[in-house]
Amino acid sequence: MRFVPVNILREGMCVGKSVYDRNNQLLLGKGSLIRESYINKLLEMGYQGIYIEDTISSDIEVKDIIHDELRRKTVNIIKDVFVETNHNNNDFSNYLIETKLLMTQIVEELLENRDTIVNLIDLKIFDDYTFYHSVNVAVLSILLGTTLELNKEQLYNLGLGAILHDIGKMFIDNSILNKKGKLTDEEFFEIQKHPQYGYKYLKETFQIPLSSYVAVLQHHEKYNGTGYPNRISKDKISLFAQIISIADVYDALTSNRPYRKALLPSEAIEYIMGNGGVMFDIKLVKRFISKIAPYPVGTGVELSNKYKGFVVENYEDAILRPRIKVVLDDNNKEINGVYFNLRNEKSLRNVTIVSNNLSLTPQLC
Repeated sequence: MRFVPVNILREGMCVGKSVYDRNNQLLLGKGSLIRESYINKLLEMGYQGIYIEDTISSDIEVKDIIHDELRRKTVNIIKDVFVETNHNNNDFSNYLIETKLLMTQIVEELLENRDTIVNLIDLKIFDDYTFYHSVNVAVLSILLGTTLELNKEQLYNLGLGAILHDIGKMFIDNSILNKKGKLTDEEFFEIQKHPQYGYKYLKETFQIPLSSYVAVLQHHEKYNGTGYPNRISKDKISLFAQIISIADVYDALTSNRPYRKALLPSEAIEYIMGNGGVMFDIKLVKRFISKIAPYPVGTGVELSNKYKGFVVENYEDAILRPRIKVVLDDNNKEINGVYFNLRNEKSLRNVTIVSNNLSLTPQLC
């Protein structure tokens, strides 16, 4: 299985990982054949790409960090929570209870998979960005929390703060949130109020721990003191808020937005690393990048020796040196059964990845 951008999908290709529509209903099941109408639908919905199955990628396994069903169920529930908030309804106690139950399940799954690296390119729907983003930030935050040896209760509280970190945006006009052009000073000032809106709303409405409220309030503070709303710095920012800040920025950068296209995971990781000691605590950055694959399993890459192939395995202690299945040599001739392990093979220490998301044309079913 491998990731293929929507713009190079063709009729007759096989879906490798199920795809869902805006209502989280099955759109394309694993094993189904791609049709032209499906490609148009995927483009309309804002998908960057999907996973496909073909002979050259049949031995590549892409694992979810949490079960896909749990993720989709959590997206649906957090959507209900946010929609009720947007309509100023207070009759959502059941949604809150369900959110807490799902957060417990997410924490338990991530504790079981604490040694797993995030290898998946996220399949997000543009229109539902806020809800997918909220769940992703929770998952990434908890995963980072596991590297700090936080206990189960702390991870649960961290996850609640993370999944609700953007709830204050429900009090901001959509015309500002979805504006394609540059925000005016007044609009940007209004956007900067969302942590305070969320903190106030949650504190008055939700029964969740204080540490979760505070994380919502502080998740846009920066390590160097240039963030908002209170321009606090370093250890004055709660640990939960510092964790959520990194997860928030990473997931936002790797998502399509009205004002820009998504970055590749490698580009987003580079941005996070470059802001260690500026936006983020460098110690947390080092922990984070050990768990997020810049070149996820199933993505096409080109090496500095001009060979091309797919990532088949990543290593936490050498995240920039994955194992590659080579399919084309430096003359673009097909190769079978050749693997480069950039981590261990001394003869390849001078070979690096120079580009990823390589658009090798997939084969038909």
